[in-house]
Amino acid sequence: MVRALLVSALFVVGCKHAQAPVTPEPVAQACDAKQQEISKEADQRAAPWSIEQHLAKNFPDGSVSWLMKEGPYQTFVVQSGAKNFGRCDDNGCFLFAAPSAVIHEAVKKSMTGATHDPAVLGQALGLPAKNFEGPLRMMTLDLKASGSCARLPVDADPGVWKCQSEQDTDCFKFGGYTSGGVPEIMVINAPVAQATVAEIP
Repeated sequence: MVRALLVSALFVVGCKHAQAPVTPEPVAQACDAKQQEISKEADQRAAPWSIEQHLAKNFPDGSVSWLMKEGPYQTFVVQSGAKNFGRCDDNGCFLFAAPSAVIHEAVKKSMTGATHDPAVLGQALGLPAKNFEGPLRMMTLDLKASGSCARLPVDADPGVWKCQSEQDTDCFKFGGYTSGGVPEIMVINAPVAQATVAEIP
């Protein structure tokens, strides 16, 4: 899509009466009324920051990725025939995602021989190393193409690892970044059928 926009821009330059390019709809508009309200409250809390600024700065190509252990992937995605990724409740299925380029680079740097090092991966992503032990699956999704809702994560989201003390360093911190400084967003109803899945030994 970015390539298409660049090509369009090249044609517009040579045209004297070209119309201004159409601005794409904000990703937050893909959210239902409840998620839009949560997103609005999160933006107010993060002001002057917002989900749209966060996406523009940290997710410029609109591609997100996340990791799952092989066991849960087989149980909750494959065997259950899941339509969406994430922890599900009556409001949808929720998952934390990061920019694809960041996840892919972290995985690449964690590889030692034929397998990944969970400690290196955990440190790179600002999450507990135990989250990455054993074989993994890496999912990649185009937000716009999938029509998924995206917003800043909040403390009440399913899967939030809450801080137990001031000394905790790898727990949830509000603001759109992991404790390790990696950009993150909450994606709601990410369709299984539209994600690219890779095995990480």
